[in-house]
Amino acid sequence: MTDRYAVFGNPVSHSKSPRIHQLFAAQTGQDLEYTAILADVDGFAAAVRAFAAAGGRGANVTVPFKEAACRLADRLTPAAQIAGAVNTLTFADGGVAGANTDGSGLVRDLGGNLGADLRDCRLLLLGAGGAARGVLPALLAAGARIVVANRDAAKAQGVVAELRRALPAAALRTAALSGLSGEEFDIVVNATAAGLSGSRIDLPGGILAPGVLAYDMVYGRATPFLDDARAAGAQPADGLGMLVEQAADAFELWRGVRPQTAPVLALLREEVPQR
Repeated sequence: MTDRYAVFGNPVSHSKSPRIHQLFAAQTGQDLEYTAILADVDGFAAAVRAFAAAGGRGANVTVPFKEAACRLADRLTPAAQIAGAVNTLTFADGGVAGANTDGSGLVRDLGGNLGADLRDCRLLLLGAGGAARGVLPALLAAGARIVVANRDAAKAQGVVAELRRALPAAALRTAALSGLSGEEFDIVVNATAAGLSGSRIDLPGGILAPGVLAYDMVYGRATPFLDDARAAGAQPADGLGMLVEQAADAFELWRGVRPQTAPVLALLREEVPQR
């Protein structure tokens, strides 16, 4: 019998997760079906429970439901518990287990695919929602010194305060976007949804500069953040590699076998328009 998996989001039609998991399944000889499900903003939990009740084995979760997925799960991995955000759900024995593979996926992409050295690097993380929360523990574990900046400064301060309770020695602080003037970073990661809406992030001059790796978690589109990075001479990178790497971690969690990511990422680079 074919096992069923899905990705839940809103929006979700743009998701490459079904394609990625189909490629992983073919590569590893796994019999599974993977689809994208659009959940109502107020109906995420009900949609997930209906999918599990109909025989679904697991699901990925994308914006804006990662924090809601954490609340839905009755068991959490340490990374998900620290982050307060979940992107991978597993349904078994009548329960829901939550994990977060976003952080490990981002670290693998930055270090393995893009050659960045995260040890003691200065990293600016833009955003304080589920996407940002999901990657913070893994970035800190990799050795990055992180500044979290968000339009809503109080939200960023809340995220950092929660994380400090779990990781009191973390090299982590917050800053207002307007207060970043004069600071220098090795890596700037955009974990906001600005790229999906086409909005520009008002960063002080000098944050995006030659030698800086400017990473947007959005993929397959020319976001204003990446346009600004190119104009400033920074190295632009989208989130396609992170998507593939975090998917591989989820696939291994569900199926017990880790697929090779390099050929899948290379194929998707040919298929996803680089605009």
